[in-house]
Amino acid sequence: MSLKQQLVRDSDDADSDNENGSTGLEYSVRMPADDEEQERQENGPTFTIRQRKKKGQSPYESLDYDVCENVLWQQEHRKIVPRFTVRKDFSRWLISMQIGIWTALVACAINIVIDEVSRLKYGFLKRAVDENVLGGDLAIPYLWWVLLNVVPVLIGATLVAYVEPVAAGSGIPQVKCYLNGVKVPRIVRIKTLAVKAVGVVTSVVGGLAGGKEGPMIHSGAVIAAGISQGKSTTLKKDMKVFQYFRDDHEKRDFVVGGAAAGVAAAFGAPIGGILFSLEEAASFWNQSLIWRTFFASIISSFTLNVVLSAYHGLSSFRYRGLFNLGEFKPLPFEYYELPIFMLMGVLGGVSGAIWNSVNTRINLFRARFVKYRWAKVMEAAFVAIIGATAACAMAYSLNDCRPLGNDPTETPVQLFCEDNEYNAAAALWFQTPEATVKALFHDPPGSHTILTLAVFVLIYYPLSCITYGLSVSLGIFIPTLLVGAAWGRLFASFVVLAFPASSVFMNPGKYALIGAAAQLGGIVRMTLSLSVILLETTGNIAFVLPIIITLMSAKWSGDYFNEGIYDTQIRTSKVPMLPWHVEPRLENELAENIMNAPVVCVRKLEKVNYIIDILKNTTHNGFPVIESDENDTREDGKLIGLILRSQLVVILKRSMYVETERHWRDLVTIEQFRKEYPRYPTIDDLRISEDKTMKNYTVDMSTFMNPSPYSVNPDTSVPRLFQLFRALGLRHLVVVTQENRVRGIITRKDFLKDD
Repeated sequence: MSLKQQLVRDSDDADSDNENGSTGLEYSVRMPADDEEQERQENGPTFTIRQRKKKGQSPYESLDYDVCENVLWQQEHRKIVPRFTVRKDFSRWLISMQIGIWTALVACAINIVIDEVSRLKYGFLKRAVDENVLGGDLAIPYLWWVLLNVVPVLIGATLVAYVEPVAAGSGIPQVKCYLNGVKVPRIVRIKTLAVKAVGVVTSVVGGLAGGKEGPMIHSGAVIAAGISQGKSTTLKKDMKVFQYFRDDHEKRDFVVGGAAAGVAAAFGAPIGGILFSLEEAASFWNQSLIWRTFFASIISSFTLNVVLSAYHGLSSFRYRGLFNLGEFKPLPFEYYELPIFMLMGVLGGVSGAIWNSVNTRINLFRARFVKYRWAKVMEAAFVAIIGATAACAMAYSLNDCRPLGNDPTETPVQLFCEDNEYNAAAALWFQTPEATVKALFHDPPGSHTILTLAVFVLIYYPLSCITYGLSVSLGIFIPTLLVGAAWGRLFASFVVLAFPASSVFMNPGKYALIGAAAQLGGIVRMTLSLSVILLETTGNIAFVLPIIITLMSAKWSGDYFNEGIYDTQIRTSKVPMLPWHVEPRLENELAENIMNAPVVCVRKLEKVNYIIDILKNTTHNGFPVIESDENDTREDGKLIGLILRSQLVVILKRSMYVETERHWRDLVTIEQFRKEYPRYPTIDDLRISEDKTMKNYTVDMSTFMNPSPYSVNPDTSVPRLFQLFRALGLRHLVVVTQENRVRGIITRKDFLKDD
């Protein structure tokens, strides 16, 4: 008589979605009757599957940052000679240099295409307005504007929705999750980079409220992941180089450098890139990683400086980053202004908290009702139409005329102004958002009326809120800085209007910078890295104190209401990312209270049919290896190691059985496992001979398992467990008794809320 697997749903069970059941399914072994024991040992376990009531299958898994020091790894390291160690270290620096160069070149290509196409677009719209304003037919420029917005946005949204959805947004939350230890599907593929680059160009050219700076961080991460592996699984091309870097631990370190290089390319801030990776992204650091990351950032910033300075015809290297704020004059401040800066920081924190709350609700609405890909494309096109409509309405209705020569815009629009005048309200829209931010920082006092700035803030604030979350590739840095710069300049105008004597120190450009810092800090809640980024971008070290005070005030006031936008996105996406500190509800708990039990284990010498059974009928990614006596069950054995699902699949694929040992024993190396990285085959991909299963071939785990997995006893406190996961980058932590018998297993998802 054979045993059948029965599926039993337990709707009362909460969802911990753990790695020894990483898709939300928890498996426990149903003990058969004594007369069925022999058949159970031959045919494998019979599982009772308890599925959570509220959750479906999670697409997220943990990364294996902990190095598996098995027999094959030890054999490789015993053969290492000093010359190889030097070559490996040199390769790390060489890869870091390539990451910086290629990240900068991609950034330059994106920037040049956007500049050239935007110049053509706004030049054409200026001519359309000038030609039709005399006849009073302003509908034609409006229709042209709508068309020139919608067509590029349709292209970018279609690529994101139909080709690579993970390329949507800035990509910063996904990179943060990856560096925290969460495997986000398709995040670092070359197809993602291609869609991201084209999507950013089409979105910015299409006039959406976004920028290209944020996506450069994701682009740098993808470039780093690709170069460091020496192969592309998408293109099915293996360059046969850097094989020794093909594991999660090494790949993560290079992705850190790629993210920092992206920041350096975006803002011309190599030190800010390192601090960004430290503050917002990477969870694990060491000194050598800091130096390589700094090197990649410098190379990226220098390469972009050279290329763009040559492109813009500059005689010296003065084009430091994509987001070029121009040359700031010294920004003196008085100490009695510090409370004003603090007040603006509080305003930025509150407005940022409102922005985050509204944007989160909009994105939850999208996730619930805008599910079809065609609907996502149409939504992006609709928002592009709204942007063109708002721009035209503001430009046509506000007659804010200023003399020519006071505004740096390349396409001054006359509209209803007199000769030798331009419409300052239209000038805010007839250029890219980056150019508008630069104008608000450097325009002389009186360049915009209070009404113009107020209307612009009231339009662009909600416009940026509904834009972030569309199925397009766009960042949040530029629209946030733009809104902040506008209301910062507006704040200075109000103060001068109320207190005329304050015009002595109320420089509009200075307060535009403070407002931009306050708004950005209130939305993303960065302090240290953002301070250095703004400092390096402006080149004004004397102004660092006001920026820091503003950012800290914005963060503290915003944190009172909610989290930063990136953390909010991660939480609402249900990504199992570990925070910096354990949750208060778990501070007094013990390991036995959060562990998953019983655990599916494998013996040191295990039958192939049992391995196939657990691989097909569980979603666990790690299996404790136990040493058990003949009378012991698998659930009561002593822990001697840990083996991963990916390793078991490769073992079966290459038929590494005890019975066929003479054919592969002298040939097996760790390279055979690295060749399959990162897309390991699944059990469904394998074609295993029925004869081998019937013959009960055996696998010896001692060669492949990690012989020294981390383990704790059931009485270990949860805060201590949490520190182990954070400090060591663990994926699995086995709970054992004093006799070293397996009692449970803990993964990162057991530290998170059971929503």
